[in-house]
Amino acid sequence: MKNLIILFTVLFFQAGFSQQAEFLKIRPYKVAELSDSIRETSGLKFFKNKLYTFNDSGNTPDIFEIDKNTGKILNVIKTGLQNKDWEAMTSDSVSVYIGDFGNNAGNRKDLKIYRINLERVDSANNAKNVIPFYYPEQTDFTPKNINNDFDAEAMVFLNGKIHLFTKEWVSRKTTHYTINPEISELQPAQKIESFQTDFVVTDASYFKGKLYLVGYTKKTAVFLAIFTETEPGIFFSEKPKKYYLGSSISIGQIEGIAVNEDGIYISGEEFRSPFGRIKQRLYLIPFHLIGQ
Repeated sequence: MKNLIILFTVLFFQAGFSQQAEFLKIRPYKVAELSDSIRETSGLKFFKNKLYTFNDSGNTPDIFEIDKNTGKILNVIKTGLQNKDWEAMTSDSVSVYIGDFGNNAGNRKDLKIYRINLERVDSANNAKNVIPFYYPEQTDFTPKNINNDFDAEAMVFLNGKIHLFTKEWVSRKTTHYTINPEISELQPAQKIESFQTDFVVTDASYFKGKLYLVGYTKKTAVFLAIFTETEPGIFFSEKPKKYYLGSSISIGQIEGIAVNEDGIYISGEEFRSPFGRIKQRLYLIPFHLIGQ
């Protein structure tokens, strides 16, 4: 009976949230279940036509190349870095960037982004290629687990800058900051714009003038929002297309997104609930489902 009450409560809240978005249930678009080695997959990125992911806090600092058609691990790149809480990956034409800025408690003062050359991995060199930053608006560092607005799990690289999108547990917004990847000293993230997403953002991807954000609510409702770039590096001037993708109870905890000519790849880490376990998964949403 307790499980039924929980289920009805979740469905009730989902119905309220999903009325604000189009339905695009992604469960039928599962590509594969992922290896248990990437049970906590926490980001997704295409780099030179290869698909990469990694695990978040408490796991090894490794980057995994996976097959986009089967989800199988093709290669494991050992970076030799610290994985305090890796949460996002992006790239320029030469290097990938790993965001070690997961901050559920809102009390971190060591936020950083690593720059890594995947074709010439050198742990000593990787450790030197660090971009530390801070949020100039944050003045309170009292631990407030999933109850603060200075968490982040999403970034893209565009116009020579790293564009970071926050995960705001209290406001249910996202704030767009830019960070200069050429500065190795501690720098303030530059606030650009904010948007009321009504879900916490867990990853981002940029493709052909569109910004794709995924995330979820505390009630397990999962969403995709697609923004149009209205001027270089500006995304929140217009309302996005918003899609309800399902519940974490049935599709997993959605943590990664990567977009290419095939469509929208989405990854979810393992999710456990009173109703059972959903294994880590890879999905592909074809563009025709969203009219693109």
